[in-house]
Amino acid sequence: MEVNLIFKIAAVGILVSVLTQVLKHSGREEQAFLASLAGLLVVLFWILPYIYDLFQEIQQLFLI
Repeated sequence: MEVNLIFKIAAVGILVSVLTQVLKHSGREEQAFLASLAGLLVVLFWILPYIYDLFQEIQQLFLI
């Protein structure tokens, strides 16, 4: 896993948490929820290939 990916995930987490707090304090709870959901989906799409590779490695480990 690349170190840059970890920094990207941390940056998205910080950005989403700040945006969520600002939106909640302005009374826009629905937009705050959508912003946090969008951040979660972005990070999930980033790490999905690594999860796939992990399952492939585990599968090959038990098939040998």
